[in-house]
Amino acid sequence: MTVDPKKTREPKRRIHHFAMLKQRSQKIVMVTAYDYPTGRAVDEGGADAVLVGDSLGMVALGFPDTIRVTMDMMVHHAAAVRRAVKRAYLVVDMPFMSYKVSEEQAVMNAARLVQEGGAEAVKLEGGREIAPIVKKIVDSGIPVMGHIGLIPQSVHKLGGYRVQGRHEESADSLVLDAKALAEAGAFAVVLEAIDPTAATEITAQAGIATIGIGAGRGCDGQVLVISDLTGLNPDPAPKFVKKFGNAFELMASAVREFGHEVRSGEFPKEQHEY
Repeated sequence: MTVDPKKTREPKRRIHHFAMLKQRSQKIVMVTAYDYPTGRAVDEGGADAVLVGDSLGMVALGFPDTIRVTMDMMVHHAAAVRRAVKRAYLVVDMPFMSYKVSEEQAVMNAARLVQEGGAEAVKLEGGREIAPIVKKIVDSGIPVMGHIGLIPQSVHKLGGYRVQGRHEESADSLVLDAKALAEAGAFAVVLEAIDPTAATEITAQAGIATIGIGAGRGCDGQVLVISDLTGLNPDPAPKFVKKFGNAFELMASAVREFGHEVRSGEFPKEQHEY
C-alpha cells in the first residue's frame, strides 16, 4: 500500500523517533537525497529520515569517489533538500577532512551544516577514534549519527570497497566502535557493508538504532541512495541494492518522445502557446 504522509498527517520526525522505533521493533526508513526534487520525493514518499550524503559527489556530480566533496558542496545541496523536506528528519554528511583536523574545526563545520544547510543532525564516519569529536559536537548541541564498517572516506586506508566484520576480531572491533559512538552521544549509527551476523550483533549491543546498507536484515532500519532505488542510475548496482523503478528509462523515453514531436512539428501545439 502506498503511504501518503499528507493524507495520514504523520508527525514531524524528531531525534527521539529513532530510539522509539528501535524499542518498538519498527524498522527505520532512510533515503539519501541531494536536491529539491529528490528531497521532496523522499519526504512525500514517507521516509523517516532523509540523508544528504556525500555520495552526491558520485551520483549527482560524477566524481569517482566521495573524497572530492567539499563543505561548500554539502552546504549547497543540504540547503536545497532542506527547502523540500517537511516531515522527515534531515541528516547531513560531514565530508572528507571536515572534522578530523581538530575538535574546534569539527564543531564549526557541523554548525555550518545546521545553520546554513538546515541539517537537524550530522553524520560522521569512523569509530572509537572519532568518539571524542562526536562528544564535542553533541555537547555543542548538534545531534550526531555515526557510520562504521565500510567508510568511503577512508577507502584508501581500508584497501578498497570490502565487506567488513567477516572475522571474529573484526566483528568485535565494530561492536566496540558502535558502543563508543553511543557513549559519546550518537543517537544512531549507519552500518555499511558489514557481515550480516556481525551487524545483528552490533544492533543487539550498541544501545542505539542501527541503519544498514549492505548489512543484512538484522539492523533496525535500512538506507539506500535515491538514484539506486529508483533506477535513475543506469549503471550496474551493488549487490545490496534493489531497484524499485526505472527512472532513467522513464526520463530517456520522455526525452525521445519530446524530440520526435519537436522534429515532426507536432509540439508545441496551440494550447502550449501564450
